[in-house]
Amino acid sequence: MNRPLTIFIWLAACAAGSSALAADRLQDYAWHMAVQPAAGGVARLPLPREVYLHARTGSLADVRVFDASGKALAFSIGAPQVQSSSERRELPIRIFPLAGPPASSEGLQNVEIRTGSDGRLLSVSARSQPGAQAGTLQALILDLGQQDQLSRIAGLRFTLPGGVGNYSAQVLLEASDDLKQWDAIGTTTLNWLRNSDTQTLANDSIAFAPRSFRYARLSWQDGQPLAFASISAQAVSQNTVLPPRASITLQGKPGKDASQWLYATPPAIPADSINLQLDQPNTVLPVTLGVLRQAEQVTQRHRLYRHHGQARPAQGSYVDSLLNTTFYRISRAGDSSKERVSGDLSMPVVQTTQWVLQTSASSNLAQAPALRLGWTPETLFFLASGKPPYQLAFGNSNASPAATSLSQVAPGFQSAELLALPAATTGALTAQAGAPSAARASADSARPWRRAALWGALLLGVAVLSFFAWRLLTQMKQEQDQQQEREQGREQK
Repeated sequence: MNRPLTIFIWLAACAAGSSALAADRLQDYAWHMAVQPAAGGVARLPLPREVYLHARTGSLADVRVFDASGKALAFSIGAPQVQSSSERRELPIRIFPLAGPPASSEGLQNVEIRTGSDGRLLSVSARSQPGAQAGTLQALILDLGQQDQLSRIAGLRFTLPGGVGNYSAQVLLEASDDLKQWDAIGTTTLNWLRNSDTQTLANDSIAFAPRSFRYARLSWQDGQPLAFASISAQAVSQNTVLPPRASITLQGKPGKDASQWLYATPPAIPADSINLQLDQPNTVLPVTLGVLRQAEQVTQRHRLYRHHGQARPAQGSYVDSLLNTTFYRISRAGDSSKERVSGDLSMPVVQTTQWVLQTSASSNLAQAPALRLGWTPETLFFLASGKPPYQLAFGNSNASPAATSLSQVAPGFQSAELLALPAATTGALTAQAGAPSAARASADSARPWRRAALWGALLLGVAVLSFFAWRLLTQMKQEQDQQQEREQGREQK
């Protein structure tokens, strides 16, 4: 029994050693940055630009968070949420009383309205008719002024003139942008009730769905018309704060001919905008932009943007053309300080290790124009447990994905709560001493059979360990049965 037991212990030690080698360690990652959470608990970290420049996997599978003792912490990575907020403010309204004969079933008639060149309301009056008696107040024409594009009107608030204590009336509010076409947007009963202690119970406003309009008309459906001392508009503005962007400018090198330029690109960058920075003024450059792919790496998403009829080899690398466009830099006549320059071009997210720029043979570029890629960094959430300081590590092409779902990192948190978390800060980028070099990591990633062989050897070791464990248990059971038979034989004698 000693020999199987010895083999069992030896194999168990080998398996434990293999597990230890496979465990995540900070020194296995080429780069790291110190992370300082703003508070305890769940920490929010917008991924720094350096992560995308030095990570070695397109899916950020080689990103980790470690505490001071080297323990890997659970984390989640996802797209940043768009922050939006609403702002309410009161705007004064210019009031123009309209006096005249009672309105007919067709509304107010014979009204003369004068406006300025900017739409500002100047005067409102009823056209006098021969033999007509002096009119009474029929309506109020309101000028809300020019509104910004993000502002909407959600209600009006009314103030009684001095000396009026109690008042009640049912009013109709209509809106217009040209003082010709009017749309009814709401009715309400306005009332003020004041007691002997000068306390007032009031319904002094009318609310409606936010909308944009320049002019309003207030008329009475019931009650005595009244010229209010003031009317204010409740303006609502919706503000959207987009997540911060990141960018990188790449320098090209010559390709297979004078019209082709190649741009080495970090594989983790999820580029969704692209631009060329032209050095020479008065340049118009039609180009085809694509990426270098292996024949087996074609995905359905990129196939949607491939030009019809584009040939590609069954094996090896080829250029996958994604878009045709024109970049330019043109000086304005008579003013060399002002130029018309092509802006960033939006596109579906593309990740690659090399962009390819193809120009026409007549372009005669002396050097490659700089290629600018832009993207929106993702956000990392982790639970600030363990011992600080924390380290954000990345740069290991052999790492397996470790990110988990957000519900396992911040269970019960709502989107608004996550957005309200203060952002953690990072220190300087530090190269890890003794970590695999980029060249060696690239060589390892080019030989996937090495990793497969390692896992095969580990599985084989587990299988051998299981076999010897079974043999050991079987032998121990047989020896136990033989011992019981010998004892029974002695008892019979």
